[in-house]
Amino acid sequence: MPNSFTSQLETVLPAITQKQEQILQGAIRVFLREGYARTSMDRVSAEAGVSKQTIYSHFGDKEGLFKALMERLTLTCFQSIFSNTQLHGEPEGLLRQVGEIYLTKVAENPDYLALLRLIITESQNFPELAKLYNQTVVQRGRLLLSEYFTAHPELGIIDPEAIAHIFMGSLVSYVIIQEMLYGKELTSLSRDRLLDSLMNLVMSQSR
Repeated sequence: MPNSFTSQLETVLPAITQKQEQILQGAIRVFLREGYARTSMDRVSAEAGVSKQTIYSHFGDKEGLFKALMERLTLTCFQSIFSNTQLHGEPEGLLRQVGEIYLTKVAENPDYLALLRLIITESQNFPELAKLYNQTVVQRGRLLLSEYFTAHPELGIIDPEAIAHIFMGSLVSYVIIQEMLYGKELTSLSRDRLLDSLMNLVMSQSR
């Protein structure tokens, strides 16, 4: 039976229609094959088998489509972390679950990794993509974790925002280094060691 942390963190995004799923499936194939710059609504329309007007009616423009795709890939596994509600739960169990979900179900999704690689590759010419990812994933996580730390003074954290940044930033950078910069071939740092150290960093303040 799933524990309370798993149930909280794995709440899925609101259901999407079959047509929206069809569009997103076509869009990701085009974005990953062509890159952001060369992707057009015409290409997505042809790939998804829908009219351009249908895409516009559901997602607005190309940026809106890309944002919806990124949110769907990234947030499905732990929507409640990045929703507008506060985090609840005993700190040690909750925080470890946050890290475990990001480092497994999110980071092991090949489409997510390909999308993150695309964002990094295109960031110089399209900085809005990098900003969009930062706002959608990193900043949401940092804000909610910061609020959570503030709401738990027993943790003894002096600067909740900085610790939240360290926590989220460590997860994201670990994935980039291990999965994109061949870290698996160059270091023996395991996910468990990273999480143990992050947990020690947070929990040691209250000891």
